[in-house]
Amino acid sequence: MKLPFFASFIVICIITNLLMRRVSRKEEEREENFWETERRANNVRKKSLDNLDYVHIPISLLPFDTAGTNSDLQSAEAQVRALENEKIVNFTGITNTDLKLEYGTANITALTQYDQNYTSLVRALQNWGELLYKEGRFEDAQTVLEFAVKTRTDITATYRLLVDLYKTKLGLTEDEITHKLESLKPIAKNLNSLSKNTILSIIDPNEKPA
Repeated sequence: MKLPFFASFIVICIITNLLMRRVSRKEEEREENFWETERRANNVRKKSLDNLDYVHIPISLLPFDTAGTNSDLQSAEAQVRALENEKIVNFTGITNTDLKLEYGTANITALTQYDQNYTSLVRALQNWGELLYKEGRFEDAQTVLEFAVKTRTDITATYRLLVDLYKTKLGLTEDEITHKLESLKPIAKNLNSLSKNTILSIIDPNEKPA
């Protein structure tokens, strides 16, 4: 009785060993490919950044200078306005290696800063929109959050709050709600983010994952 069991155990060990070797080879290949790509990226010459898709904050369209004595809203407005003159670019889902390949190693510090500015902006917009929502200023919250979506933010809370505004707070007709939700879908479908499918399900629970 022990011999068949021992033989089966040996077979399992052999198969496991083969699988582990295969995984190890794939990991080695991935690592080699990464370092080869990184080597090529580090040799790319500096390129012009003039044609980047810069985000510009529409100061005249957003509800600035409306906080009154509300210190939280004052702070939220200030966080967004502080980025007014900064260079802002959405590089969500793009690696530093990809950026170096496209724009040159010498630009990576600047590009990283532009991306950090973008992250700061969409977080500040989400905070501002949420505060306006809590104050019952639904149309102003809509304006702020829709701008965030226009920049292709991947913050799920922004879409969740905006969908709630459309459905329950703005007095829209069913046709208007449908139109608003449909306008969000192309943006969500083109997000370069792991949260894309979650956002799509927030917009439309019946939407199938991409």
